[in-house]
Amino acid sequence: MIHLLVVDDEKEVGTFLSRLFTMKGYLVQVVNSGKEFHEIDWNQQRFDVAMIDLKLPDCDGLTLLQHLKQLQPRCKVLIMTGYSTVKTAVDAMKLGASDYMEKPFVDIEVLERQIDNLLNENEALNQHFIHKLAEDSGLIVGESPLMKNLIETAFKVAQKSVNVLIEGETGSGKEVLSRFIHIASPRNHEPFIGINCGAISESLLESELFGHEKGAFTGATQLRKGFFEIAGNGTLFLDEIADASPAIQVKLLRVLETREFMRVGSSMTLRTNARLVAASNENLQKAVDKNKFREDLFYRLNVVTLDIPPLRSRKEDIPLLVRHLVERNGHGDISFSNEAIEKLQQYNWPGNIRELSNVVLRTLTLADNKSVITANDISLSNSQITPDKNVSPEIQSTENLLEEWRKRLVADFNEKDELMLEEILTEIKQLQSTVGKELVMQALQKTYGNRNEAAKRLQISIRKLRYILNEKSQT
Repeated sequence: MIHLLVVDDEKEVGTFLSRLFTMKGYLVQVVNSGKEFHEIDWNQQRFDVAMIDLKLPDCDGLTLLQHLKQLQPRCKVLIMTGYSTVKTAVDAMKLGASDYMEKPFVDIEVLERQIDNLLNENEALNQHFIHKLAEDSGLIVGESPLMKNLIETAFKVAQKSVNVLIEGETGSGKEVLSRFIHIASPRNHEPFIGINCGAISESLLESELFGHEKGAFTGATQLRKGFFEIAGNGTLFLDEIADASPAIQVKLLRVLETREFMRVGSSMTLRTNARLVAASNENLQKAVDKNKFREDLFYRLNVVTLDIPPLRSRKEDIPLLVRHLVERNGHGDISFSNEAIEKLQQYNWPGNIRELSNVVLRTLTLADNKSVITANDISLSNSQITPDKNVSPEIQSTENLLEEWRKRLVADFNEKDELMLEEILTEIKQLQSTVGKELVMQALQKTYGNRNEAAKRLQISIRKLRYILNEKSQT
């Protein structure tokens, strides 16, 4: 028989839930306070599922949740909350709650289905399903407890129609996480639209978000639908939301409050049912404190906040990430040696996964048909490497490579008092090739792979750039 615990200070709610689930054959126990909760004989009572209200007169529901999960970790917990405390309900899921339900209960069948799903849930199968969805969205979870907790919370949140704010450093994977939320949600058959608020001017961003009428401004030669309209019932991802201008912030606030907007140049009101996922590499609370971001908009966006850990906090995942990046770049036959992986794990990755991706791509490009990448093949910044007394120093950059070569040349000349000029000239050509490739790869990294822009910064032609990369003859 299923044992159900109900913790709610409203006696009418407790009585209703007791009758509802007793009719389904459950054995139900109701307590109305934290005091009664602690009076339960936990050595004799075992519960399969518990329903806990967050607001109790003598106790915080989160405290009871933590206590219950310590005593009976296999007990599934459904948090009951009002809309105003949805954020706290999400915090509860981070502490071990399986789901939450908003009060008052509008649809009893939905409540029954939630309880049934919790009881029938196979944790192993559910974890496999979540990780498969993450992989499909391009999100590598790995072995880091931080990432495992994040992805499980994000999966639970994805089932709800609430706004989500993703915070994390540049390159940590905020857009990939937003795609996972979309794929894991009931909206997964609807559009996913993403836009970077910091990469577009204010006037153009307004048109991109809300659309415009024909003739609304110079160059508006035809009607254009905005992303709120195109997203429909799907997901709209606003990256770098902190860079949105004050005027755009006001318009976004109105959409979130009323679900209504108007195209530029129109007086007709349109409605949107798109779910909003916003992201920022800047802490929005601090931006609010500095009067750089509207406080009311922040509260609208901050229903649920997910923090992506930086790569330096999940270095145990680097081997899996490297394997994924190697295969994604079509080099499944190439592997990284243990020493190479150790070198990558000693680095602090200020640019996070995006920087790791660039380093892997650069290393593969310069690998010269090697089947195994060694530590010497990887070039990293000395300033970002964690010192390790057990690891011998490596040549980390082009500058160090040239310095090492110069020192060896001087030492040989001092020792032998003679030089093989032809061999030195051959080495110079090899160094020229290596340095050229390194500078090209650095330029490609800075321009996010834009070869035209990289060639422009290096003041060479595209033909020359491809020649340096051994992709094409210069003639």
